[in-house]
Amino acid sequence: MCLAIPAKIQSIGDDRLAVVDILGVTREVALDLVPKASVGDFVLVHAGYGIEVVSEQFAEETLDLIREFPELVGLD
Repeated sequence: MCLAIPAKIQSIGDDRLAVVDILGVTREVALDLVPKASVGDFVLVHAGYGIEVVSEQFAEETLDLIREFPELVGLD
């Protein structure tokens, strides 16, 4: 089973590596698979890659579910 977590893009470097915020934690992810992603967008992140741009509403709903079940993603 794969799990992709929504993340908000904070900055994007010339190499298309982005700094993203995932539940208050920042990570660097590659945006090669989402060339239209820009700062402020939410992307689903899996294995260090942004794999899809999603709406803020979808991202927030998903993050709310993750907050309800922190043991599913090791947040407990």
